[in-house]
Amino acid sequence: MDHGHLAWEFADLFAELSTDHINEMLAKNVPIETLEFFREYAAGFADGEKLEGDTRERLPNLMLVGYLLRVLEDRLIDEPDEGAGDA
Repeated sequence: MDHGHLAWEFADLFAELSTDHINEMLAKNVPIETLEFFREYAAGFADGEKLEGDTRERLPNLMLVGYLLRVLEDRLIDEPDEGAGDA
């Protein structure tokens, strides 16, 4: 599976998750410090770019989805196959 395919699969799955499942997934995969960082960074970025309304409110979530996708890529794509020897 390549990065693009993984991203689409993740987006489709994420869209189907309930709030409870999203919260459970976040609790298992994202340190609280990381969540706080995204909230603070997004607020500063939105201030600098003068973002308001829905865009401003959704920015931390967008950053978090990108982070989760990268974590998933690290776990599924970027790790070398275990047991694969040097050829």
